Amino acid sequence: MYFIFDIETIPDFSFIRTVLNDQDSDQETLLEIASEELARNKSGFLPPMYHRMVSWVGLWIENTGQPKQKVSWNGEDEKEGLQQIFDAIGTFKDFGLIHHNGKGFDIPVLIYRAMKHGLQMPVRLNDYDIRYRYSKHNIDLVDEFSNYGASSWPKLKHLGQLIGIPFKQTGEGNQVLAMFERKELELIEHYCYEDVMATYIVWLYHQYSTGHIPQDQFNNLKERALSKLDEIQSK
Repeated sequence: MYFIFDIETIPDFSFIRTVLNDQDSDQETLLEIASEELARNKSGFLPPMYHRMVSWVGLWIENTGQPKQKVSWNGEDEKEGLQQIFDAIGTFKDFGLIHHNGKGFDIPVLIYRAMKHGLQMPVRLNDYDIRYRYSKHNIDLVDEFSNYGASSWPKLKHLGQLIGIPFKQTGEGNQVLAMFERKELELIEHYCYEDVMATYIVWLYHQYSTGHIPQDQFNNLKERALSKLDEIQSK
């Protein structure tokens, strides 16, 4: 059993103000300062520690790639959202993870925020099968395609363009804060769901291209996934 997931976050302004000792700057100015002083990349995107979660979506799939169940959450009570994703992940004793840059962002966010709120994560997330960098039970697509950093990391949107499938039709990550401020929490979750389905489709293509699933199985799962993606994007 695999859990394909994605989380959506916004900056944790309260924590950032504490770290920078800045209680006076407006949010836009604060983010500019934080990007310069706290970010470790050219884009200025803040490291996982400085984010808070506002939505998540997960899709359980069988080892064969067959979708089983969707679970999700959105809201302002981050502690509740964390508890719900931990409960969802804890549904099965043995499971794997599939994600796009989850090792670099999503999983660290979950760990930091669990610490902040005094929550305990499912024990499975700290098992060797999950923590081992080259684990086949914790599949990060950026690692799979870049050969663990030997090549450049691909963007999910560009992977969609490569295989001729339009991703990111319901929003972009840099729009999540604006959506949150407009109280569009369900829209954030909808955007997150599209990313999860996109991740699933790219994983299917990767599994087929590397010879792990036969063509008839791939065609069947792909058509069903594309139909669901079209449904998500049309809403």
